Amino acid sequence: MTTDSRHALAVGLFTVVVVVTLGITFWAGRRRRGAEDFYTGGRDFSPMQNGFAISGDYMSAASFLGITGLIALYGYDGLLYTVGFLVAWLLVLMLVAELVRNCGRYTLADVLALRMRRRPVRAAAGMSSIVVSLLYLVAQMVGAGSLVSLLLGLNTAADRAWSIVGIGALMIVYVTVGGMTATTWIQIVKCVVLLLGTSVLTVMVLLRFHGDLGSLLRSAAAHSGYGSRFYAPGLRYGGSALNRLDFVSLGLALVLGTAGLPHILSRFYTVPTARAARRSTMWAIGLVGGFYLMTIVLGLGAAALVGTAAVRSANEAGNTAVPMLAQVLGGGAGSTGGTVLFAVISAVAFATILAVVAGLTLASSAAFAHDLWARAFRRRDEETPTEQQEVVVARVSAVVFGAVAIVLSLYAQKLNVAFLVGIAFAVAASANVPALLFNLFWQRFSTRGATWAIYGGLVPALVLVVFSPVVSGNAAAIFPGVDFHWFPLENPGVVSIPCGFFFGWLGTVTSGGAADPDAYAELEVRALTGAGAV
Repeated sequence: MTTDSRHALAVGLFTVVVVVTLGITFWAGRRRRGAEDFYTGGRDFSPMQNGFAISGDYMSAASFLGITGLIALYGYDGLLYTVGFLVAWLLVLMLVAELVRNCGRYTLADVLALRMRRRPVRAAAGMSSIVVSLLYLVAQMVGAGSLVSLLLGLNTAADRAWSIVGIGALMIVYVTVGGMTATTWIQIVKCVVLLLGTSVLTVMVLLRFHGDLGSLLRSAAAHSGYGSRFYAPGLRYGGSALNRLDFVSLGLALVLGTAGLPHILSRFYTVPTARAARRSTMWAIGLVGGFYLMTIVLGLGAAALVGTAAVRSANEAGNTAVPMLAQVLGGGAGSTGGTVLFAVISAVAFATILAVVAGLTLASSAAFAHDLWARAFRRRDEETPTEQQEVVVARVSAVVFGAVAIVLSLYAQKLNVAFLVGIAFAVAASANVPALLFNLFWQRFSTRGATWAIYGGLVPALVLVVFSPVVSGNAAAIFPGVDFHWFPLENPGVVSIPCGFFFGWLGTVTSGGAADPDAYAELEVRALTGAGAV
Protein backbone atom coordinates (compact mmCIF):
# COMPACT_ATOMS: atom_id res chain seq x y z
CA MET A 1 0.00 0.00 0.00
CA THR A 2 1.40 3.41 -0.96
CA THR A 3 1.99 6.25 1.43
CA ASP A 4 -0.84 8.29 -0.09
CA SER A 5 -3.33 5.43 0.25
CA ARG A 6 -2.21 4.83 3.84
CA HIS A 7 -2.78 8.46 4.69
CA ALA A 8 -6.15 8.39 2.92
CA LEU A 9 -7.21 5.38 5.00
CA ALA A 10 -6.05 7.10 8.18
CA VAL A 11 -7.94 10.27 7.36
CA GLY A 12 -11.04 8.23 6.56
CA LEU A 13 -10.97 6.37 9.86
CA PHE A 14 -10.32 9.54 11.82
CA THR A 15 -13.23 11.16 10.01
CA VAL A 16 -15.52 8.29 11.01
CA VAL A 17 -14.51 8.70 14.65
CA VAL A 18 -15.12 12.44 14.53
CA VAL A 19 -18.47 12.13 12.74
CA VAL A 20 -19.79 9.49 15.16
CA THR A 21 -18.72 11.43 18.27
CA LEU A 22 -20.08 14.70 16.89
CA GLY A 23 -23.36 12.94 16.07
CA ILE A 24 -23.63 11.80 19.70
CA THR A 25 -22.79 15.31 20.84
CA PHE A 26 -25.48 17.07 18.81
CA TRP A 27 -28.04 14.41 19.75
CA ALA A 28 -27.28 15.05 23.41
CA GLY A 29 -27.36 18.80 22.86
CA ARG A 30 -31.04 18.58 21.95
CA ARG A 31 -31.92 17.40 25.48
CA ARG A 32 -32.85 19.67 28.36
CA ARG A 33 -30.38 22.45 29.10
CA GLY A 34 -30.56 22.68 32.92
CA ALA A 35 -27.53 22.50 35.17
CA GLU A 36 -28.32 18.95 36.28
CA ASP A 37 -28.36 17.75 32.68
CA PHE A 38 -25.18 19.61 31.79
CA TYR A 39 -23.20 18.45 34.84
CA THR A 40 -24.66 14.96 35.49
CA GLY A 41 -26.63 13.91 32.41
CA GLY A 42 -29.84 13.88 34.45
CA ARG A 43 -28.52 11.21 36.88
CA ASP A 44 -30.29 8.50 34.89
CA PHE A 45 -27.37 6.28 33.83
CA SER A 46 -27.37 2.68 35.01
CA PRO A 47 -24.48 1.21 37.03
CA MET A 48 -23.27 -0.75 34.01
CA GLN A 49 -23.41 2.29 31.74
CA ASN A 50 -21.63 4.42 34.30
CA GLY A 51 -19.07 1.68 34.91
CA PHE A 52 -18.23 1.66 31.22
CA ALA A 53 -18.11 5.46 31.21
CA ILE A 54 -15.80 5.53 34.25
CA SER A 55 -13.55 3.01 32.54
CA GLY A 56 -13.64 5.13 29.40
CA ASP A 57 -12.63 8.15 31.47
CA TYR A 58 -9.82 6.26 33.21
CA MET A 59 -8.40 4.19 30.34
CA SER A 60 -6.83 7.20 28.73
CA ALA A 61 -3.97 7.86 26.34
CA ALA A 62 -1.70 7.37 29.35
CA SER A 63 -2.92 3.80 29.63
CA PHE A 64 -3.18 2.76 26.00
CA LEU A 65 -0.19 4.65 24.63
CA GLY A 66 1.95 5.71 27.58
CA ILE A 67 2.04 2.58 29.74
CA THR A 68 2.59 0.19 26.87
CA GLY A 69 5.39 2.45 25.68
CA LEU A 70 6.98 2.47 29.12
CA ILE A 71 6.81 -1.33 29.34
CA ALA A 72 8.41 -1.60 25.90
CA LEU A 73 11.18 0.81 26.91
CA TYR A 74 11.81 -0.12 30.55
CA GLY A 75 10.32 -3.57 31.17
CA TYR A 76 9.77 -4.14 34.89
CA ASP A 77 9.78 -0.45 35.78
CA GLY A 78 7.07 0.18 33.19
CA LEU A 79 4.90 -2.53 34.77
CA LEU A 80 4.83 -0.53 37.98
CA TYR A 81 2.50 2.03 36.38
CA THR A 82 -0.02 -0.74 35.66
CA VAL A 83 -0.03 -1.87 39.28
CA GLY A 84 -0.44 1.65 40.65
CA PHE A 85 -3.29 2.60 38.32
CA LEU A 86 -5.24 -0.57 39.19
CA VAL A 87 -4.70 -0.69 42.96
CA ALA A 88 -6.01 2.86 43.23
CA TRP A 89 -9.54 1.66 42.49
CA LEU A 90 -9.71 -0.33 45.70
CA LEU A 91 -9.36 2.93 47.64
CA VAL A 92 -12.08 4.51 45.50
CA LEU A 93 -14.43 1.58 46.09
CA MET A 94 -13.91 1.36 49.86
CA LEU A 95 -13.67 5.02 50.86
CA VAL A 96 -15.01 7.33 48.20
CA ALA A 97 -17.69 6.16 45.74
CA GLU A 98 -20.82 5.88 47.89
CA LEU A 99 -19.92 8.63 50.33
CA VAL A 100 -19.18 11.19 47.62
CA ARG A 101 -22.41 10.33 45.80
CA ASN A 102 -24.48 10.87 48.93
CA CYS A 103 -22.74 14.07 50.07
CA GLY A 104 -22.25 15.99 46.83
CA ARG A 105 -24.26 17.36 43.98
CA TYR A 106 -21.93 18.17 41.07
CA THR A 107 -18.35 18.69 42.28
CA LEU A 108 -15.81 17.90 45.02
CA ALA A 109 -16.49 21.30 46.59
CA ASP A 110 -20.12 20.30 47.21
CA VAL A 111 -18.89 17.55 49.55
CA LEU A 112 -16.72 19.96 51.54
CA ALA A 113 -19.29 22.74 51.64
CA LEU A 114 -21.84 20.47 53.31
CA ARG A 115 -20.20 21.06 56.72
CA MET A 116 -17.78 23.96 56.07
CA ARG A 117 -18.08 27.66 55.32
CA ARG A 118 -18.89 27.61 51.66
CA ARG A 119 -16.92 30.47 50.12
CA PRO A 120 -13.36 29.58 51.21
CA VAL A 121 -13.64 25.83 50.63
CA ARG A 122 -15.33 26.29 47.26
CA ALA A 123 -12.58 28.69 46.18
CA ALA A 124 -9.85 26.27 47.23
CA ALA A 125 -11.48 23.12 45.85
CA GLY A 126 -12.46 24.84 42.61
CA MET A 127 -8.93 26.08 41.97
CA SER A 128 -7.44 22.68 42.75
CA SER A 129 -9.90 20.88 40.45
CA ILE A 130 -9.06 23.21 37.58
CA VAL A 131 -5.30 22.73 38.02
CA VAL A 132 -5.55 18.93 38.18
CA SER A 133 -7.84 18.80 35.14
CA LEU A 134 -5.51 21.01 33.11
CA LEU A 135 -2.47 18.87 33.96
CA TYR A 136 -4.34 15.74 32.94
CA LEU A 137 -5.56 17.46 29.77
CA VAL A 138 -1.99 18.28 28.77
CA ALA A 139 -1.08 14.58 28.97
CA GLN A 140 -3.97 13.59 26.70
CA MET A 141 -3.22 16.32 24.19
CA VAL A 142 0.44 15.32 24.00
CA GLY A 143 -0.64 11.75 23.26
CA ALA A 144 -3.01 13.02 20.59
CA GLY A 145 -0.29 15.05 18.91
CA SER A 146 2.10 12.08 18.80
CA LEU A 147 -0.55 9.75 17.45
CA VAL A 148 -1.95 11.98 14.74
CA SER A 149 1.53 13.03 13.63
CA LEU A 150 2.67 9.42 13.26
CA LEU A 151 -0.44 8.25 11.45
CA LEU A 152 -0.73 11.14 9.04
CA GLY A 153 2.98 11.59 8.45
CA LEU A 154 3.12 15.05 10.02
CA ASN A 155 6.81 15.39 10.73
CA THR A 156 7.28 19.08 11.41
CA ALA A 157 6.69 20.82 14.71
CA ALA A 158 4.11 23.08 13.06
CA ASP A 159 2.12 20.10 11.82
CA ARG A 160 2.08 18.50 15.27
CA ALA A 161 1.01 21.81 16.78
CA TRP A 162 -1.94 22.05 14.38
CA SER A 163 -2.97 18.48 15.21
CA ILE A 164 -3.12 19.43 18.91
CA VAL A 165 -5.15 22.54 18.07
CA GLY A 166 -7.61 20.41 16.10
CA ILE A 167 -8.08 17.96 18.98
CA GLY A 168 -8.61 20.86 21.37
CA ALA A 169 -11.26 22.36 19.14
CA LEU A 170 -13.16 19.07 19.03
CA MET A 171 -13.15 18.65 22.81
CA ILE A 172 -14.52 22.17 23.22
CA VAL A 173 -17.41 21.32 20.89
CA TYR A 174 -18.19 18.10 22.80
CA VAL A 175 -18.49 19.88 26.13
CA THR A 176 -20.15 23.12 25.11
CA VAL A 177 -22.81 21.43 22.97
CA GLY A 178 -23.45 18.07 24.63
CA GLY A 179 -22.45 18.41 28.29
CA MET A 180 -22.30 15.29 30.48
CA THR A 181 -24.79 13.29 28.42
CA ALA A 182 -22.67 13.49 25.29
CA THR A 183 -19.46 12.99 27.24
CA THR A 184 -20.82 9.86 28.92
CA TRP A 185 -22.03 8.20 25.74
CA ILE A 186 -18.80 9.02 23.95
CA GLN A 187 -16.91 7.41 26.84
CA ILE A 188 -19.12 4.31 26.72
CA VAL A 189 -18.61 3.88 22.98
CA LYS A 190 -14.89 4.55 23.38
CA CYS A 191 -14.58 1.98 26.18
CA VAL A 192 -16.22 -0.75 24.11
CA VAL A 193 -14.12 0.04 21.04
CA LEU A 194 -10.91 0.27 23.07
CA LEU A 195 -11.49 -3.06 24.80
CA LEU A 196 -12.26 -4.73 21.47
CA GLY A 197 -9.17 -3.25 19.81
CA THR A 198 -6.94 -4.13 22.75
CA SER A 199 -8.33 -7.68 22.88
CA VAL A 200 -7.68 -8.22 19.18
CA LEU A 201 -4.08 -7.02 19.48
CA THR A 202 -3.51 -9.12 22.60
CA VAL A 203 -4.80 -12.27 20.91
CA MET A 204 -2.63 -11.57 17.85
CA VAL A 205 0.48 -11.14 20.02
CA LEU A 206 -0.22 -14.39 21.85
CA LEU A 207 -0.88 -16.24 18.59
CA ARG A 208 2.42 -14.94 17.19
CA PHE A 209 4.15 -16.77 20.07
CA HIS A 210 1.78 -19.77 19.90
CA GLY A 211 0.36 -18.96 23.31
CA ASP A 212 3.75 -19.44 24.98
CA LEU A 213 4.17 -16.60 27.46
CA GLY A 214 7.71 -17.74 28.24
CA SER A 215 8.67 -17.33 24.61
CA LEU A 216 7.15 -13.82 24.60
CA LEU A 217 9.12 -12.86 27.71
CA ARG A 218 12.40 -14.21 26.31
CA SER A 219 11.91 -12.49 22.96
CA ALA A 220 11.03 -9.15 24.61
CA ALA A 221 14.20 -9.30 26.71
CA ALA A 222 16.32 -10.26 23.72
CA HIS A 223 15.05 -7.38 21.55
CA SER A 224 15.07 -4.79 24.33
CA GLY A 225 18.83 -4.38 24.30
CA TYR A 226 18.95 -4.99 28.05
CA GLY A 227 18.80 -8.78 28.20
CA SER A 228 17.83 -10.18 31.61
CA ARG A 229 18.00 -6.68 33.12
CA PHE A 230 14.75 -5.93 31.27
CA TYR A 231 12.86 -7.76 34.04
CA ALA A 232 14.87 -6.38 36.94
CA PRO A 233 14.12 -3.14 38.77
CA GLY A 234 16.25 -0.19 37.87
CA LEU A 235 16.07 0.66 34.16
CA ARG A 236 14.08 3.80 34.97
CA TYR A 237 13.80 3.92 38.77
CA GLY A 238 17.04 2.33 39.87
CA GLY A 239 20.76 2.85 40.17
CA SER A 240 20.59 5.21 43.12
CA ALA A 241 18.63 5.87 46.29
CA LEU A 242 17.25 9.02 44.65
CA ASN A 243 15.75 7.10 41.74
CA ARG A 244 14.19 4.57 44.09
CA LEU A 245 12.70 7.41 46.12
CA ASP A 246 11.28 8.80 42.88
CA PHE A 247 9.53 5.48 42.35
CA VAL A 248 8.04 5.58 45.86
CA SER A 249 6.81 9.09 45.08
CA LEU A 250 5.20 7.88 41.85
CA GLY A 251 3.55 4.92 43.59
CA LEU A 252 2.00 7.14 46.26
CA ALA A 253 0.67 9.49 43.60
CA LEU A 254 -0.88 6.73 41.49
CA VAL A 255 -2.52 4.88 44.39
CA LEU A 256 -3.95 7.96 46.13
CA GLY A 257 -4.49 10.26 43.17
CA THR A 258 -7.46 8.49 41.58
CA ALA A 259 -9.66 9.31 44.58
CA GLY A 260 -9.00 13.02 44.01
CA LEU A 261 -9.44 13.30 40.25
CA PRO A 262 -12.32 15.72 39.56
CA HIS A 263 -13.47 14.02 36.36
CA ILE A 264 -13.66 10.64 38.14
CA LEU A 265 -15.49 12.02 41.19
CA SER A 266 -18.04 13.76 38.96
CA ARG A 267 -18.97 10.40 37.41
CA PHE A 268 -20.52 9.25 40.70
CA TYR A 269 -23.12 12.00 40.37
CA THR A 270 -24.46 10.62 37.09
CA VAL A 271 -26.21 7.66 38.77
CA PRO A 272 -29.37 7.91 40.89
CA THR A 273 -28.18 6.29 44.15
CA ALA A 274 -25.09 5.49 46.21
CA ARG A 275 -25.65 1.78 45.62
CA ALA A 276 -25.49 2.45 41.90
CA ALA A 277 -22.24 4.38 42.44
CA ARG A 278 -20.72 1.38 44.24
CA ARG A 279 -21.84 -1.02 41.51
CA SER A 280 -20.45 1.37 38.89
CA THR A 281 -17.08 1.20 40.63
CA MET A 282 -17.17 -2.61 40.66
CA TRP A 283 -17.88 -2.62 36.92
CA ALA A 284 -14.98 -0.23 36.44
CA ILE A 285 -12.59 -2.39 38.47
CA GLY A 286 -13.39 -5.43 36.32
CA LEU A 287 -13.06 -3.57 33.03
CA VAL A 288 -9.95 -1.63 34.02
CA GLY A 289 -8.30 -4.73 35.48
CA GLY A 290 -8.80 -6.72 32.30
CA PHE A 291 -7.54 -3.85 30.21
CA TYR A 292 -4.33 -3.38 32.21
CA LEU A 293 -3.53 -7.08 32.01
CA MET A 294 -3.72 -6.75 28.24
CA THR A 295 -1.47 -3.68 28.20
CA ILE A 296 1.26 -5.82 29.77
CA VAL A 297 1.06 -8.21 26.83
CA LEU A 298 1.07 -5.32 24.36
CA GLY A 299 4.09 -3.66 25.97
CA LEU A 300 6.07 -6.89 25.92
CA GLY A 301 4.85 -7.56 22.38
CA ALA A 302 6.12 -4.16 21.24
CA ALA A 303 9.53 -4.87 22.76
CA ALA A 304 9.65 -8.32 21.19
CA LEU A 305 8.29 -7.60 17.71
CA VAL A 306 9.10 -3.93 17.12
CA GLY A 307 12.18 -3.65 19.30
CA THR A 308 12.91 -1.16 22.04
CA ALA A 309 15.32 0.79 19.85
CA ALA A 310 12.74 1.20 17.07
CA VAL A 311 10.08 2.28 19.57
CA ARG A 312 12.41 4.90 21.01
CA SER A 313 13.51 6.18 17.60
CA ALA A 314 9.90 6.72 16.48
CA ASN A 315 8.99 8.55 19.67
CA GLU A 316 11.50 9.12 22.43
CA ALA A 317 8.85 8.73 25.13
CA GLY A 318 7.41 5.51 23.63
CA ASN A 319 3.95 6.98 22.98
CA THR A 320 3.63 5.28 19.56
CA ALA A 321 4.56 1.72 20.60
CA VAL A 322 1.01 0.32 20.21
CA PRO A 323 0.37 1.61 16.65
CA MET A 324 3.81 0.35 15.61
CA LEU A 325 3.03 -3.07 17.12
CA ALA A 326 -0.26 -3.15 15.20
CA GLN A 327 1.61 -2.45 11.99
CA VAL A 328 4.01 -5.33 12.57
CA LEU A 329 1.22 -7.73 13.51
CA GLY A 330 -0.66 -6.86 10.34
CA GLY A 331 2.26 -7.73 8.07
CA GLY A 332 4.76 -4.92 8.47
CA ALA A 333 5.31 -1.46 7.02
CA GLY A 334 4.02 -1.10 3.47
CA SER A 335 1.74 -4.16 3.62
CA THR A 336 -1.99 -3.76 3.27
CA GLY A 337 -2.74 -5.67 6.48
CA GLY A 338 -0.15 -3.75 8.47
CA THR A 339 -1.42 -0.42 7.23
CA VAL A 340 -5.06 -1.25 7.90
CA LEU A 341 -4.43 -2.55 11.42
CA PHE A 342 -2.12 0.37 12.15
CA ALA A 343 -4.79 2.85 11.07
CA VAL A 344 -7.60 1.07 12.94
CA ILE A 345 -5.69 0.92 16.24
CA SER A 346 -4.61 4.52 15.85
CA ALA A 347 -8.24 5.52 15.29
CA VAL A 348 -9.18 3.61 18.47
CA ALA A 349 -6.51 5.52 20.38
CA PHE A 350 -7.78 8.74 18.84
CA ALA A 351 -11.31 7.98 20.11
CA THR A 352 -9.79 7.23 23.52
CA ILE A 353 -8.20 10.64 23.68
CA LEU A 354 -11.32 12.47 22.52
CA ALA A 355 -13.46 10.87 25.23
CA VAL A 356 -11.05 11.61 28.06
CA VAL A 357 -10.38 15.22 27.10
CA ALA A 358 -14.12 15.85 26.97
CA GLY A 359 -14.54 14.57 30.54
CA LEU A 360 -11.62 16.62 31.80
CA THR A 361 -12.80 19.81 30.12
CA LEU A 362 -16.27 19.32 31.58
CA ALA A 363 -14.81 18.83 35.09
CA SER A 364 -12.75 22.01 34.90
CA SER A 365 -15.62 24.10 33.50
CA ALA A 366 -17.99 22.77 36.19
CA ALA A 367 -15.49 23.68 38.92
CA PHE A 368 -15.23 27.23 37.60
CA ALA A 369 -18.90 27.89 36.91
CA HIS A 370 -20.50 26.00 39.83
CA ASP A 371 -17.90 26.58 42.55
CA LEU A 372 -15.95 29.74 41.72
CA TRP A 373 -18.17 32.00 39.63
CA ALA A 374 -21.59 31.13 41.06
CA ARG A 375 -20.57 30.91 44.73
CA ALA A 376 -17.00 31.60 45.85
CA PHE A 377 -16.42 34.84 43.91
CA ARG A 378 -19.89 36.27 44.47
CA ARG A 379 -20.55 38.94 47.10
CA ARG A 380 -22.88 38.02 49.92
CA ASP A 381 -25.46 40.57 48.82
CA GLU A 382 -25.52 39.32 45.24
CA GLU A 383 -28.24 36.98 44.06
CA THR A 384 -27.34 33.38 43.27
CA PRO A 385 -27.31 33.02 39.47
CA THR A 386 -29.89 30.90 37.72
CA GLU A 387 -29.06 27.45 36.38
CA GLN A 388 -29.20 28.77 32.83
CA GLN A 389 -26.65 31.49 33.62
CA GLU A 390 -24.39 28.96 35.32
CA VAL A 391 -24.49 26.63 32.31
CA VAL A 392 -23.64 29.50 29.95
CA VAL A 393 -20.60 30.38 32.07
CA ALA A 394 -19.58 26.71 32.14
CA ARG A 395 -19.68 26.57 28.35
CA VAL A 396 -17.62 29.75 28.01
CA SER A 397 -15.07 28.52 30.54
CA ALA A 398 -14.77 25.23 28.62
CA VAL A 399 -13.56 27.25 25.64
CA VAL A 400 -11.04 29.12 27.78
CA PHE A 401 -9.67 26.02 29.51
CA GLY A 402 -9.47 24.20 26.20
CA ALA A 403 -7.35 27.01 24.78
CA VAL A 404 -5.07 27.00 27.84
CA ALA A 405 -4.60 23.22 27.56
CA ILE A 406 -3.67 23.56 23.90
CA VAL A 407 -0.97 26.13 24.68
CA LEU A 408 0.50 24.07 27.53
CA SER A 409 0.51 20.92 25.41
CA LEU A 410 2.69 22.55 22.77
CA TYR A 411 5.52 22.79 25.33
CA ALA A 412 5.27 19.22 26.66
CA GLN A 413 5.44 17.11 23.50
CA LYS A 414 8.71 15.38 24.46
CA LEU A 415 7.31 13.82 27.65
CA ASN A 416 5.68 10.40 28.03
CA VAL A 417 1.93 10.73 28.55
CA ALA A 418 1.85 8.21 31.42
CA PHE A 419 4.57 10.19 33.14
CA LEU A 420 2.60 13.43 32.70
CA VAL A 421 -0.48 11.77 34.15
CA GLY A 422 1.63 10.70 37.14
CA ILE A 423 2.24 14.38 37.88
CA ALA A 424 -1.50 15.14 37.64
CA PHE A 425 -2.18 12.27 40.04
CA ALA A 426 0.42 13.66 42.46
CA VAL A 427 -1.28 17.06 42.54
CA ALA A 428 -4.71 15.44 43.04
CA ALA A 429 -3.38 13.23 45.83
CA SER A 430 -1.67 16.19 47.52
CA ALA A 431 -4.53 18.70 47.40
CA ASN A 432 -7.88 16.94 47.03
CA VAL A 433 -7.47 13.62 48.83
CA PRO A 434 -6.41 14.97 52.27
CA ALA A 435 -9.32 17.42 52.35
CA LEU A 436 -11.79 14.79 51.15
CA LEU A 437 -10.74 12.08 53.63
CA PHE A 438 -10.46 14.45 56.60
CA ASN A 439 -13.87 15.89 55.77
CA LEU A 440 -15.53 12.48 55.63
CA PHE A 441 -13.87 10.83 58.62
CA TRP A 442 -12.61 13.48 61.10
CA GLN A 443 -15.22 15.21 63.24
CA ARG A 444 -12.91 18.07 64.33
CA PHE A 445 -11.95 18.97 60.75
CA SER A 446 -12.58 22.68 60.18
CA THR A 447 -12.88 25.18 57.35
CA ARG A 448 -9.34 26.38 57.98
CA GLY A 449 -8.14 22.79 57.92
CA ALA A 450 -9.88 22.18 54.58
CA THR A 451 -8.41 25.24 52.88
CA TRP A 452 -4.95 24.64 54.35
CA ALA A 453 -5.05 21.00 53.26
CA ILE A 454 -5.88 21.96 49.68
CA TYR A 455 -3.46 24.86 49.32
CA GLY A 456 -0.86 23.10 51.49
CA GLY A 457 -0.79 20.22 49.04
CA LEU A 458 -1.43 22.11 45.81
CA VAL A 459 1.20 24.81 46.12
CA PRO A 460 4.12 22.56 47.13
CA ALA A 461 3.23 20.07 44.38
CA LEU A 462 3.21 22.76 41.69
CA VAL A 463 6.36 24.47 42.98
CA LEU A 464 8.27 21.19 43.13
CA VAL A 465 7.19 20.28 39.59
CA VAL A 466 8.29 23.66 38.25
CA PHE A 467 11.73 23.27 39.84
CA SER A 468 12.10 19.57 38.96
CA PRO A 469 14.00 17.87 36.09
CA VAL A 470 10.67 17.64 34.26
CA VAL A 471 10.74 21.35 33.42
CA SER A 472 14.45 22.12 33.00
CA GLY A 473 17.95 20.73 33.24
CA ASN A 474 18.02 17.90 30.67
CA ALA A 475 17.34 17.17 27.02
CA ALA A 476 13.92 15.62 27.70
CA ALA A 477 12.66 18.54 29.80
CA ILE A 478 9.97 20.98 28.74
CA PHE A 479 12.62 23.74 28.52
CA PRO A 480 15.82 21.82 27.64
CA GLY A 481 17.96 24.87 27.02
CA VAL A 482 17.90 26.18 30.59
CA ASP A 483 18.51 24.71 34.02
CA PHE A 484 16.79 26.15 37.09
CA HIS A 485 15.82 22.90 38.80
CA TRP A 486 16.78 22.26 42.41
CA PHE A 487 14.25 19.57 43.38
CA PRO A 488 15.83 16.24 42.35
CA LEU A 489 12.69 14.09 41.95
CA GLU A 490 10.50 13.96 38.84
CA ASN A 491 7.32 13.26 40.83
CA PRO A 492 6.62 15.46 43.88
CA GLY A 493 4.18 13.10 45.63
CA VAL A 494 6.47 11.84 48.40
CA VAL A 495 6.86 15.42 49.66
CA SER A 496 3.64 17.16 48.63
CA ILE A 497 1.17 14.46 49.73
CA PRO A 498 2.37 14.51 53.38
CA CYS A 499 2.28 18.31 53.16
CA GLY A 500 -1.43 18.20 52.30
CA PHE A 501 -2.25 15.97 55.27
CA PHE A 502 0.03 17.92 57.61
CA PHE A 503 -1.41 21.33 56.77
CA GLY A 504 -4.95 19.93 56.98
CA TRP A 505 -4.17 18.74 60.51
CA LEU A 506 -2.34 21.95 61.45
CA GLY A 507 -5.12 24.20 60.16
CA THR A 508 -7.68 22.23 62.13
CA VAL A 509 -5.86 22.18 65.48
CA THR A 510 -5.08 25.90 65.23
CA SER A 511 -8.65 26.90 64.37
CA GLY A 512 -10.13 29.42 66.77
CA GLY A 513 -13.36 27.51 67.34
CA ALA A 514 -14.31 23.88 67.31
CA ALA A 515 -15.99 22.41 64.26
CA ASP A 516 -19.77 22.15 64.40
CA PRO A 517 -20.53 18.61 65.66
CA ASP A 518 -24.09 18.81 64.38
CA ALA A 519 -22.86 19.55 60.87
CA TYR A 520 -20.58 16.53 60.98
CA ALA A 521 -23.39 14.35 62.33
CA GLU A 522 -25.59 15.46 59.44
CA LEU A 523 -22.83 14.68 56.94
CA GLU A 524 -22.20 11.27 58.55
CA VAL A 525 -25.85 10.27 58.39
CA ARG A 526 -26.19 11.49 54.83
CA ALA A 527 -22.94 9.82 53.72
CA LEU A 528 -23.80 6.43 55.24
CA THR A 529 -27.55 6.27 54.62
CA GLY A 530 -28.19 8.59 51.68
CA ALA A 531 -30.84 10.49 53.63
CA GLY A 532 -31.10 13.96 52.10
CA ALA A 533 -28.92 13.12 49.11
CA VAL A 534 -29.72 15.00 45.92
